[in-house]
Amino acid sequence: MSLTEKINEDIKKAMLAREKDKLEALRAVKSALLLAMTSEGGGEVNEETEIKLLQKLVKQRRETATIYAGQNRPDLAEVENFQAEIISAYLPAQLGEEELKPLISEIISETGASGIKDMGKVMAAASAKFAGKADNKTISNIVKQLLS
Repeated sequence: MSLTEKINEDIKKAMLAREKDKLEALRAVKSALLLAMTSEGGGEVNEETEIKLLQKLVKQRRETATIYAGQNRPDLAEVENFQAEIISAYLPAQLGEEELKPLISEIISETGASGIKDMGKVMAAASAKFAGKADNKTISNIVKQLLS
């Protein structure tokens, strides 16, 4: 089952269960998927594009929640965080720091990186390898730790 089909099924379930907040998040995903499909010539969107799209939506929601929290609007921040959680459920399982460290150490040895000046080389390889499986911010922090 493609992501689009899964989202459509979950929209129907949310409508029947009258889950307004969940429905809003799912409709945002559906809208972004439809936009991606039409911009790519009307065909199906590949899995890599779907993952990037979902990550972008989650990131937007979390950044917005942070802004709302900074403006003393916890009610709005709560809605954005809830939507981020709903959307992130459709992402593949994210690797944790403990799982990433040995994998990034392996990349460092493969690229022959010796110091922080080689961080770009390591980040390029790590970002490509862990696309959709780990956040680039987390990868960057681990690379900095290991190269220092």
